[in-house]
Amino acid sequence: MPDTMLLVQMLVMLLVIGGFAGVLAGLLGVGGGIVLVPAFFYAFQTLGYGGPQLMQMCLATSLATIIVTSLRSVLSHNKKGAVDWSILRGWGPGIAVGAVLGVLAAASLKSVALQALFGVLGIVIGAYLGLGKAEWRLGQAMPRGLRRAVLSPMVGFLSVLMGIGGGSFGVPLMSLYDSPIHRAVATAAGFGVIIAVPSVLGFLFLEIDPVQRPPLTIGAVNLVAFVIVICMTLITAPWGVKLAHAMDPKPLKRVFAVFLTLVALNMLRKALGW
Repeated sequence: MPDTMLLVQMLVMLLVIGGFAGVLAGLLGVGGGIVLVPAFFYAFQTLGYGGPQLMQMCLATSLATIIVTSLRSVLSHNKKGAVDWSILRGWGPGIAVGAVLGVLAAASLKSVALQALFGVLGIVIGAYLGLGKAEWRLGQAMPRGLRRAVLSPMVGFLSVLMGIGGGSFGVPLMSLYDSPIHRAVATAAGFGVIIAVPSVLGFLFLEIDPVQRPPLTIGAVNLVAFVIVICMTLITAPWGVKLAHAMDPKPLKRVFAVFLTLVALNMLRKALGW
């Protein structure tokens, strides 16, 4: 059983991380899960809960928080008329199918494999955030038909394997298809809800060894971390939305890209046993 001081330290850390993740979700549209997954990994491991399903708990708990933060974010953006509901209706079913497939894949993989996937995909996202050009385009409108049928499940599938909402893949995708950045950020928040709801329902039924999971864990979702983070993100996500509509987030994206790349490299290092 962890000592009281260690639990207090983890509480403070999760409060800070939750606040930071909420601002990021509203400001950059990258999803707080990119911060939460490695934060949960460190917190659970420090408290002595490891094992081959550690990453599943981190992914599931992160996605549970995303249900609330993404919903709050999309409602805040919708008040400003920034959400493209036609894209959500067209892409939603495929994203949800991909999310369910992601849960099935995550449940069958060991923690080290999910760490490696998070590291590789995190480096890719960091590279795009840091090096991507605003003028890059793949088309003038979001794909339909076969391309949408292929791309939409991929967004849901990869997001679940990283424990993130739709922003990290949805915002770049929509930007590449000529959506204004504010509309892309707002609509991708809706992707997060579509990804998180079915995936969390699946993770709630995933069996985790009781010895290797923190107290108050249902399936793979830890309720303590969920509540702490939600308390902070509910406060700070609207701040991020206001900042997103009041300033140019481009310089901040460059800084965050470096931070994310370092986090991803560290996760990949641990997966490789270095």
